[in-house]
Amino acid sequence: METDLKNLSKEEVIKLLLLEKNQVENLQQQRISLQQKAKTLQKKSAKLDRAYQKQIDLVRKSELITSKQEQEIQYLRYQIAQLKRMHFGTKRERFVAEQNQLKIEFEEYATAQNQQDQTPVKQTITYQRNKTTQKHPGRNRIPEHLPVIEHVIEPSQDTTGMKRIGEERTEILEFVPEKFFKLVLIRPKYARIDLVNVQVDESLSNLLIADLPSRPIEKCLAGNRLLSAILIHKYIDHLPLYRQQQIFRRSGIDIAPSTIDSWVALLGDLLELLYDKLVDEIKAQGYFQADETTIRVLDKNKKQETHLGYFWVYHAPLAKLVAFDYQQGRGKDAPRGFLKGYEGTLQTDGYAVYKHYYADEKVQHLACWAHVRRKFEKALESNRALAEHVLLEIQKLYAIEREAKELEASQRKTMRLEKSLPIINDLGKWFYTQKQEVLPKSPFGQALEYTIPLWESLLNYLHDGNLHIDNNLIENTIRPVALGRKNYLFAGSHKGAKRSAMFYSFFAGCKLNNIHPQKWLEYVLENIADYRVNQLHKLLPNNIDPKSIQNFKPFWEV
Repeated sequence: METDLKNLSKEEVIKLLLLEKNQVENLQQQRISLQQKAKTLQKKSAKLDRAYQKQIDLVRKSELITSKQEQEIQYLRYQIAQLKRMHFGTKRERFVAEQNQLKIEFEEYATAQNQQDQTPVKQTITYQRNKTTQKHPGRNRIPEHLPVIEHVIEPSQDTTGMKRIGEERTEILEFVPEKFFKLVLIRPKYARIDLVNVQVDESLSNLLIADLPSRPIEKCLAGNRLLSAILIHKYIDHLPLYRQQQIFRRSGIDIAPSTIDSWVALLGDLLELLYDKLVDEIKAQGYFQADETTIRVLDKNKKQETHLGYFWVYHAPLAKLVAFDYQQGRGKDAPRGFLKGYEGTLQTDGYAVYKHYYADEKVQHLACWAHVRRKFEKALESNRALAEHVLLEIQKLYAIEREAKELEASQRKTMRLEKSLPIINDLGKWFYTQKQEVLPKSPFGQALEYTIPLWESLLNYLHDGNLHIDNNLIENTIRPVALGRKNYLFAGSHKGAKRSAMFYSFFAGCKLNNIHPQKWLEYVLENIADYRVNQLHKLLPNNIDPKSIQNFKPFWEV
């Protein structure tokens, strides 16, 4: 290169340098242009990246929305199914596991048939059948204790010169509608013989007359049997008072509704002390169950609508005692009168209000397996495989309870620890695994959310053979309220609802102790005035002598 430059002239060198300078400038311009293009491309790339990221975010959001929508659709379908079941279907919670029945496909069956020999073959079949020798029991027999009325039907033909050689007897169960009668109490007056012909002052001490029998309601037109029948018809047969008034009218007796209402109110006042004794006995128990149900109540402060009140029910299964307590609400203060200061075992469902009363060590909470089962039974339609597994395990627990039913408490506890505890432990581990996988808002997830916080309380029935696996017994005592409110719809006042709670308590106690409710009430009404306050508890259905009720007759039948 140096040799070339040496051979070049000055003008040629200058020309060559200018050419190289132009090339360098062109390269610099190209570099600047490429840098600008690179920046533009970077901006476009960043813009495309942002757009792509937005698209990804939108897709993710749409997937989340779709997932939520699917959950909501599934939950709404579940709610519709439950509403249809409540309105149209059965309310039974019976669960029968699906059987894996073997199926034969049509093609396989047809192929097998074609492969067989189609030639008909005659075959003789003989068999032996055990003929039953048991005779039909016949129609139901009429109870022997019923009074008998005999009616002789003679032939319409002339029987002169004929001898009676026998008779045919046909027994028919007949019915006489409730009949009213007037009971007149006549009390003869006696005076000394020497004063018979003399005008006698009725205030004289030597004038004799029998005392009027004690009556529950002084100067009341109705007798004890009629008063008892009115309460029985309302709170056991679920006949509202206005329907009973219609029955009276069909017999020609017109009694004002206000009069019948006043009779019921006065009976409530009379039995209030006896109800207090019942409440005291239940509070003294070391184990009872609690539940609540609604009752509509007329309230003068609420126009064109009723107040939703609550019957709080307390059942002591070992003592066979039941107490209904009416409260205007369902908040934490509603059961305070019963549960404040209580020490023992309290069995309830998972309602949060009860936590305020078993949070300390003085009260042991016992949860209900029937409520747990109910939650998973409702989840069958949404996730049958998982729900079916839980229901089958709970069926095993109840099978053990049926097996241990006739055992003593200590033996029942031993059987539960040997057979029930392993099932419950396995079920608890399985619950923990499933909680990580199922959707929390699904019916099965909600069943888990109900069950897992109560797990320790569900185990507590294993510690004592006297404790029950569920509180179904208290739900049985509540059932008459559900039937009654369908008929009378509402209570006339808050005070009337308190009276209803009182009467439901007494009649539920009669049912638990196999006491005839009307005879018990007649006996109480006739004798309660003669009992001291400290002896009233002896009139309660769980304390009263059943023989005294069975043999009881009112004073005018003796």
